[in-house]
Amino acid sequence: MTTAYQSTTERIPGRSWTVRLTGHADRSATITCSTAACRMPARSKDLAALRTFAASHAAAHAKAATIRPNAACHCRAQTCAAHAQDRVYCTGSVVMILRHDPTVGRVWSVEEVCQTCAPLIPHARVIARAPRPRPAAVQNPAPARTTVPAGFSSANSGPTDRSEAPRRPRSASRRPHHRRSGQGR
Repeated sequence: MTTAYQSTTERIPGRSWTVRLTGHADRSATITCSTAACRMPARSKDLAALRTFAASHAAAHAKAATIRPNAACHCRAQTCAAHAQDRVYCTGSVVMILRHDPTVGRVWSVEEVCQTCAPLIPHARVIARAPRPRPAAVQNPAPARTTVPAGFSSANSGPTDRSEAPRRPRSASRRPHHRRSGQGR
């Protein structure tokens, strides 16, 4: 029996969601989503309401999706067709973009792309970034030290190392100074 091993550093394809408003000859329109499980409103002649729904549906996909730091650039999967005039190598961390051309106004796309391609794609804005890995010191914080209110002491609340113990200021002598009777000042 063989076991498939998948490394956590292995790149996985970047995801994309497309919401499209399609007009019909009778001046009505329908909305489709690239995710088959999404429920879309019925065909309607209220184009403003359909545009509002399409924009909010694309935003909902962006909000629900978490960026995968090991995702490959979706733009590269399409041979960088979105910015063919600017040839670059896909590099950097993954960002989520929302693409919408306001002059056409019919298609909204949410895509996982690399940091290099994102600014080159026309009519796209970055809406989320992959979380940065936290340093090891932050991931494993030191255990909290229990504190004892001032004036009280506890056997297990003080410093564990003598070098950390608070030091008292030294006085001239450690023995109490006793006056002898009959001596003047």
